[in-house]
Amino acid sequence: MSDPQTVPGRIMAAEMAEQPAVLQRILDEGAPKIFEIAGQIAARKPRFVLLTARGTSDNAALYAKYLIEILLGKPAGLTSMSTTTAYGAQPDLTDVLVITVSQSGGSPDLVASTKAAREAGAITLAVTNNPGSPLAEVSEFHIDVLAGPEKALPATKTYTAELLALYLLIEGLRGGDGAAAKDLPELATAILARQDEVKALAERYRFAQRLVITSRGYGYPTAREAALKLMETTYIPASPFSGADLLHGPLAMVDNVSPVIAIVPDGKGGEALQPVLDRLRGRGADLVVVGQQAQVESASAGFALPAGVPEEVQPILEILPLQLLAYEVTIARGQDPDAPRALAKVTETH
Repeated sequence: MSDPQTVPGRIMAAEMAEQPAVLQRILDEGAPKIFEIAGQIAARKPRFVLLTARGTSDNAALYAKYLIEILLGKPAGLTSMSTTTAYGAQPDLTDVLVITVSQSGGSPDLVASTKAAREAGAITLAVTNNPGSPLAEVSEFHIDVLAGPEKALPATKTYTAELLALYLLIEGLRGGDGAAAKDLPELATAILARQDEVKALAERYRFAQRLVITSRGYGYPTAREAALKLMETTYIPASPFSGADLLHGPLAMVDNVSPVIAIVPDGKGGEALQPVLDRLRGRGADLVVVGQQAQVESASAGFALPAGVPEEVQPILEILPLQLLAYEVTIARGQDPDAPRALAKVTETH
């Protein structure tokens, strides 16, 4: 009998399964503090928002960028940390909200750029899974995403926790109550219970040489995060594209043997993606859709998501079957998703 402690993917599987409980914890325990911080920041009337992150957290920051521009009507941008840490640039950040997102809060470049932003007049907010981290210490405000220790190298529960915490923050900044998120824990439980469906899907990609992943709107950060998860666990090159960018040239690499995963939001993002889906079908692509049942039925295969979920919180659910897919493909290829080669939990960039 094999030792349960050595079963490949044991830690990642356990952490994926924790996500409904983590989401519920944020709603029950984290939301009051998040809304309190949002109120303090809103009172200072920031001019615009800059978001700083790396890796998985960078995809969470991109989600926040969509929320800020759509729900708050404020310009938002993703920072290039090297302008400060390598080039020594000193922008005037007076009355600018700088949000730094990091699971560990330990990467030196994140800490250095946040410290520099605060010295340049910014309102600094760290969003981490570690309230005792160096990043939390140098920031004026801190939000704990309450995900609990994450031991698997591929981030799963910290990603969805960051998404929900950022959604609640932006809801608080605009005076909302976050009601769109109340059913997420229950819906997440139902999605994760459908792992057998994902296991069947994984057989399509066991021997894949490359993948293309596409979406638009709120779904685009999901496409990027799905590609990252698949690359770091399965080692299959996965290229994420906005649907609009895919039409501007990269579509040429898609043929009838090229697997394409499309995340189709239920809303304006999905509507904007329709011409891309039509072109992909016209090229005979092996198209798998993560979206509503009708979209799945018109594709080669797919995973149907719950209906009636507000588009701005759909990314918190969209990523779940794709995390499972990365896990299942990795297991099918005889690899261990808990320990991808060449990865460390805290990336020491400077």
